[in-house]
Amino acid sequence: MKISKLLYLLFFTLFTSICVAQKQIIISNEDNIGRTYYGFDSFNNYYYTANNTFNKVSDTKTYHYQNISLGKIGSIDIINPLMIVLFYEDFNTVVFLDNQLNEIEKIDFSTIDSSLVITKIGLAGQNKLWVYNQVNQRLLLFDTLNKTYKEMPIPIENSIVYTQSDFNNFYWVDDLKNFYKCDFFGKIELLSSLPSFDKIQIIDEKSLLFSKKNQLFLLNTSTKSISEIQIVEKSFENFYYKDQFLAIFTLQQISNYKIKIH
Repeated sequence: MKISKLLYLLFFTLFTSICVAQKQIIISNEDNIGRTYYGFDSFNNYYYTANNTFNKVSDTKTYHYQNISLGKIGSIDIINPLMIVLFYEDFNTVVFLDNQLNEIEKIDFSTIDSSLVITKIGLAGQNKLWVYNQVNQRLLLFDTLNKTYKEMPIPIENSIVYTQSDFNNFYWVDDLKNFYKCDFFGKIELLSSLPSFDKIQIIDEKSLLFSKKNQLFLLNTSTKSISEIQIVEKSFENFYYKDQFLAIFTLQQISNYKIKIH
């Protein structure tokens, strides 16, 4: 990534108990063509794809990973920057990368069990992966060391439109805009019904960020309250929240906001 200049613009705006400060990274249009930004980690590294190549940008270096033989990258999990997970749905395969995007391991689910047709994945704790098997519509906990899995007892009835995980829970939103959680023991809980959205990120079971028509909102699932987050950008390609920082990705820049939502 070529960064032409770094601007520090500090300001605070108080609204609906949300406090925001901003820092901007300016990117030339030429450098940003065809990129899809996924987020950042606790070390201020940014992750994006371009031309089916996965990239990590640090302050001093850009790392790349590409695997043409596996087709298009389907999804990416960056919650553990030391164990990044890329999912190649067309080949039923996940790839694990280290913090320099070196390949650690590759798992082809088809060679483990022909009945596994995986369409969703997420990193879990204890050397496990959350995986969703489209064949029987069940969520599995896959042991990456022993190559065995535990099947959750209750199938998922409706089509899944969005998933996200942490080390203890797997979250998803179905096509009816219902927001669910499944824990390590297989307990499935309906957390909330959601409004219409363009993009969404789950912060935890009580808080979600979502965008609609280039406006960004915070939803509290406990109180059902929705608060608009007043960002400077009039349009954006994506957003990502972590550790009280919110990144807004546009074609021209990355804007980083310090944001307190609890």
